[in-house]
Amino acid sequence: MRGLPADLAASATVAGHRLGWAAVRRLPERAAYRLFDAVADVTVARGGAARMRANYARVRPELDDAALDALVREGMRSYLRYYCEAFRLPVLDRDAILARVRVEGDDAVREVLDAGGSAVCFLGHLGNWDLAGAWGTQFLGPVTTVAERLEPEEVFREFLEFREGLGMTILPLTGGPEVFPALREAARTPQVIPLLADRDLTRQGVTVDFCGLPARMAPGPAALALAERRPLFPVSIRHERRGRGWGIVIVFHPPVEVPATGATREKVVAMTQACADVLGDAVRRYTSDWHMLQRVFVDDLDPARAPAAAP
Repeated sequence: MRGLPADLAASATVAGHRLGWAAVRRLPERAAYRLFDAVADVTVARGGAARMRANYARVRPELDDAALDALVREGMRSYLRYYCEAFRLPVLDRDAILARVRVEGDDAVREVLDAGGSAVCFLGHLGNWDLAGAWGTQFLGPVTTVAERLEPEEVFREFLEFREGLGMTILPLTGGPEVFPALREAARTPQVIPLLADRDLTRQGVTVDFCGLPARMAPGPAALALAERRPLFPVSIRHERRGRGWGIVIVFHPPVEVPATGATREKVVAMTQACADVLGDAVRRYTSDWHMLQRVFVDDLDPARAPAAAP
């Protein structure tokens, strides 16, 4: 928080999250959504959605300023809706979760699990992936995923406990055991491994064509699928109206093909590109559900952020 010493700002952030966990659960659902819509509108009005607007402008270049402004407003509302739903998730029972989720294309994933295998999923920051994870643990199979370590540490712990409370196994991206070996171990048992990959959090990312522009994405899902010979499913998530409230649609797209020839790195890049193609189509169609407030396109990145050498 601007103007506060670091330790006080961290304490205020933790207190704010804990207040959110407690207070939003007690509000009627419609009132909670209206409150978060209002916060989203204020955020946009105060210029807090500049990066979202820049990203939307790149994937939807046909929009004029007025249409882009309207889309950003809806995007920020969708982004805050994610938090509203996250704060309320711990009080939802199985029936309530099921009522909020519609699924398409999950038959192929269920076949993999029923055969004793695991399914690796390539996700973007679309819709509500925590609600999707909660649905998965209840109605699909065990879920193991990776979480970016947030600052301050107390906030990361809050979200870690929240997601584990939903039934998911969470591996911290940094500050814990090596992630890739742990994921390989997980992939050897029947479970779903969804990984957010539309943003490069390390220097190991690969450059792909995303909505017609070069962007950096994480190679982890493709590398894991190749290493353990598991299918790689692109997955898109979007919000949809449910009566007076909201729900989500989880779409399991067909698994991407594994190139017959080429070095491992080349196969990883090709499979990541195939996932980026699917994700790009979803982002163009449901742009307001893409909650990307960071830089992903190469032209927006620091020039010093060069690709790492191939492992």
